[in-house]
Amino acid sequence: MTEATLSAKNQIVIPREAREALGLKSGDKVLVVVRSRRVLVLRKPKSYHTAIRGLARGAYPKTYLQKEHQSWN
Repeated sequence: MTEATLSAKNQIVIPREAREALGLKSGDKVLVVVRSRRVLVLRKPKSYHTAIRGLARGAYPKTYLQKEHQSWN
């Protein structure tokens, strides 16, 4: 774990270890997410569609959509 200091202009430098782990380089965009009293820094995806693809895979049984569709009729 590394430490960062907040500057007088309320800026921080993302430590090298974190930049390397996220694959960040100068000019890249990051997302800052606040959850309760925690802050997450995430690499901004080039495509949100690609980033979320497959998140719900396996969440429903294979026959769920068929049964749901049949219930409409």
